[in-house]
Amino acid sequence: MTAAIIDGKAFAADLRARVAAAVPAFEAAAGRKPGLAVVLVGDDPASHVYVRNKGIATREAGMASYEHRLPAETSEAELLALVRQLNEDDWVDGILVQLPAPAHIREIAVIETIDPSKDVDGLHPINAGRLAAGRAAMVPCTPLGCLMLLKDRLGDLSGLDAVVVGRSNLVGKPMAQLLTAENCTVTVAHSRTKGLSAVTRRADILVAAVGRPNMMTGDWIKPGAIVIDVGINRVPAAEEGKTRLVGDVDFASAAEVAGAITPVPGGVGPMTIAVLLRNTLVAAHVRAGLAPPEGM
Repeated sequence: MTAAIIDGKAFAADLRARVAAAVPAFEAAAGRKPGLAVVLVGDDPASHVYVRNKGIATREAGMASYEHRLPAETSEAELLALVRQLNEDDWVDGILVQLPAPAHIREIAVIETIDPSKDVDGLHPINAGRLAAGRAAMVPCTPLGCLMLLKDRLGDLSGLDAVVVGRSNLVGKPMAQLLTAENCTVTVAHSRTKGLSAVTRRADILVAAVGRPNMMTGDWIKPGAIVIDVGINRVPAAEEGKTRLVGDVDFASAAEVAGAITPVPGGVGPMTIAVLLRNTLVAAHVRAGLAPPEGM
């Protein structure tokens, strides 16, 4: 068996186009553009790239982008004061503080200071609690993107056995809750699960989000399963001094067994920014007292 490739890049491009198409109607109704504020503290090169890409995508979608780049020595109090200011800014619908923050800043303090209605990362305890309770909530971008890819591929997920390998607040836990809401039978596993490969082999849907390169090989996968690889790991490339991106799943061996699989790169990764734009658009509608566009 050779697995079908789940093209996250193409799906994300379509989602971004649908978001952009919905912006003019919102602007006409609300008298302003949806606004996303991104805050970066420090000089981490990767974080600067992420923030730049998010700003470009936001503007391409016709939204307002507000970028705040702060020096590494910015105090926690100063950062929280900025977040509170953005909470009160009626032009801002979504707030994203790029993590990780410098070591002297408590990430949980930052997350809990963001207005839950503007928490487009879906990490505030109120949003996490609403998701766990099966109520409407802002959902973290990556797991929501994974769910979109699964539903596009499979349609109804009811009754399927799903295994999520990883238990982070950003991906593993919300992914499990989203799949539960879709009537899957869900197992949350992790690197310390006994007999992990036997657990993953019973999954109709396998979501790998453990952060270990090529950890899951083809013999861990049920024939015909749908594999969603969230891992983004840098490993040495054949050319000396170079690196390449791989997932948590060994793609070559898994593709011989799975029914469909996301590649790394080009699978889940592009969905994150696309869903961030979607979350901002939805937040803008809710804040303006408007119904979000259908299909979002």
